[in-house]
Amino acid sequence: MSVMSRQQTQKVATFLITTVATLVVIPVLLIILTIFYNGMAAISWEFLTQPPRNGMTEGGIMPAILGTILLTLGTAVAAIPLGIGAAIYLAEYAGDNILTRTIRLAIVNLAGIPSIVYGLFGLGMFVLFFQFGTSILAGSLTLGLMTLPIVISTAEEAILTVPQAFRTVSYSVDATRWQTIRHQVLPNAMPGIITGIILVFIPCLGSFLTPDLLGGANAVMIGNVIERQFKAANDWPFGAAISFLLMYATFGALALRALFARFSKGVGV
Repeated sequence: MSVMSRQQTQKVATFLITTVATLVVIPVLLIILTIFYNGMAAISWEFLTQPPRNGMTEGGIMPAILGTILLTLGTAVAAIPLGIGAAIYLAEYAGDNILTRTIRLAIVNLAGIPSIVYGLFGLGMFVLFFQFGTSILAGSLTLGLMTLPIVISTAEEAILTVPQAFRTVSYSVDATRWQTIRHQVLPNAMPGIITGIILVFIPCLGSFLTPDLLGGANAVMIGNVIERQFKAANDWPFGAAISFLLMYATFGALALRALFARFSKGVGV
């Protein structure tokens, strides 16, 4: 194959990839622009600080924002310490044996379980068995279980990307394994861990079905509420969508910041 034909193939492939990417991005941009066009009129201080009224067609979205923040914080408290601890054990302490391979296989399988299954498990375990009720605690623990396998996988991957030379130098000055992990491995792996955690919690913000299941019969009314909102022909649902898009954008910006910090250190590149 000649040089010219290879260049032509490269141009054709680039054109096709660009076209496909454009066809995917344009509808998403149109949806976002439609949401902002129809919802900007609803954004106000009252909208952000007042509870909803009249079947969630008037008022504000303060309970939804506060509930999302509390669920996210509770999920972080439940999943991040345990997830990082498990990742440290698997990456630094566990040997390559049948038990370790079984644990890793279980983590991968748990990461692929649909959120509806976690919701039913949380309903039976935390709401009914432990009698936490339909509370933020029950929802946080359920979402913590749902995100825990992914937190473990991303944290372990970030720890494994730290060059072995860092450990070797630390051991050469008579540092213990834990001192090496604490002062050498974790600081260099932390940008990757933070990036992975933030990327995990972005879809967690949208996993409303899991905590809604913990609300029992209220979950079946979600479709009726949405139908009433759009039948009201106002900008309330679009304003709510803008608020949550901004929350997603904030988490995405934090993830990009942590990702840039990781690559600026040259770890895992």
